[in-house]
Amino acid sequence: MDLRIFTEPQQGARYEDLRRVAVAAEAAGYSAFFRSDHYLHMSGSGLPGPTDAWTTLAALARETTSIRLGTLVTSATFRHPGVLAVQVAQVDEMSGGRVELGLGTGWFEAEHTAYGIPFPPLKERFDRFAEQLEIVTGLFATPEGRTFDFTGEHYRLEGSPALPKPVQSPVPIIVGGGGKKRTPALAARYASEFNAAFASVEDTAAAISRVREACAAAGRDASSMTSSAALIVCCGRDEAEVVRRAEAIGREPAELRENGLAGTPAEVVDKIGRYAAVGVERIYLQVMDLSDLEHLDLVAEQVAPQL
Repeated sequence: MDLRIFTEPQQGARYEDLRRVAVAAEAAGYSAFFRSDHYLHMSGSGLPGPTDAWTTLAALARETTSIRLGTLVTSATFRHPGVLAVQVAQVDEMSGGRVELGLGTGWFEAEHTAYGIPFPPLKERFDRFAEQLEIVTGLFATPEGRTFDFTGEHYRLEGSPALPKPVQSPVPIIVGGGGKKRTPALAARYASEFNAAFASVEDTAAAISRVREACAAAGRDASSMTSSAALIVCCGRDEAEVVRRAEAIGREPAELRENGLAGTPAEVVDKIGRYAAVGVERIYLQVMDLSDLEHLDLVAEQVAPQL
């Protein structure tokens, strides 16, 4: 089981907070540091305010040496696909080929309203998302010296030099969500990884099954798709430490045990095992208290070796 660290900086974090977590995660042996791509907090004050995802990852590309870096997930409503392709390729070069792109439709209407970003109806967001996946992957795959053209309902590119090129070929693409038709089909066509976020074991199993069926329908070997989950983590050496960490993020231990990975290392290992049994190969550990670096060390030292 591959363990990755996943942060939610829109809840209130400075770049330095994220840098410390990324460096600590690398030192502890986690395979990746990921962050959400949001501009508005969902609870609390949000102070000191949000940080931009790709600006953050560009800086972390130079502050780290081995840990992979990515978004879970970038909203297709935030950036034009041509601009996004340039950003991702540049950060991939800056990191020496360690970037992964999670891309989604966008869902949080309030942040769009707050920052003047158009928020179309769901069908249009899905249509734009599909076009962005085709454009970004098409730009990356276009050989040097050739141009890329695309004509869709929402985007049109003519004679693009499709530059710069990322170091990786291809850049790993992550698609996630609970959609029952379009999401699995898009994952089967474009993604190297499918992510089920904050879902129960049963719902995660169903989502993975739909993606595998979509792969079969597309003539793709389902084993070429990595299946992952994202879950909040709240681990403690004993119950007192579990309670302390839950209180620090304003949650109840019982609720966290039900909806995430919470409890002693043994409890967390057991819960991860249930996800592994339905096909999950990678877990993004949502860490909400960015000041608690000992939490990362505890999971690395007492959970990871048992998986």
